[in-house]
Amino acid sequence: MESFGYLGAVLAGFLFTSIFTAATSGLLIINFAQHLNPAYLIICAAFGALCSDLLIFYFVKDDVAEEITPVYEYFLAHGHLKKLIHTKYFSWTLPVIGALIMATPLPDELGVSLLGLSEMSFWKFFIISFLSHTVAMSILVSAASFIT
Repeated sequence: MESFGYLGAVLAGFLFTSIFTAATSGLLIINFAQHLNPAYLIICAAFGALCSDLLIFYFVKDDVAEEITPVYEYFLAHGHLKKLIHTKYFSWTLPVIGALIMATPLPDELGVSLLGLSEMSFWKFFIISFLSHTVAMSILVSAASFIT
């Protein structure tokens, strides 16, 4: 495993965000924690996860909005959903729920989608994603020290 080095940590971080590869990625990061510097491992894995999240974010922000607009307009025609969406309490719930999902070890697709649909700016998303993955990788690497 040492031969893959920090590039392998970036790849493992990239795979960490998907529901299908999260478990395998977690095991890879735990294995890398035995051979690599923990601080660099955390940063590299968080950067890989950030790259994966940015791909999902741009897909959701650009393409999905066009796909769901007809459904959104249909429900807005009845007025109830429009009243709910424009309340001061609802406007901040999508980003908060999305950030909480990203901070957990659960796969990030739903959290990134909620942040993308909430009209969040690129830099806010960048900071939230990197910090949440840094925390998640720190927990994973520290758990690796307990295992071994």
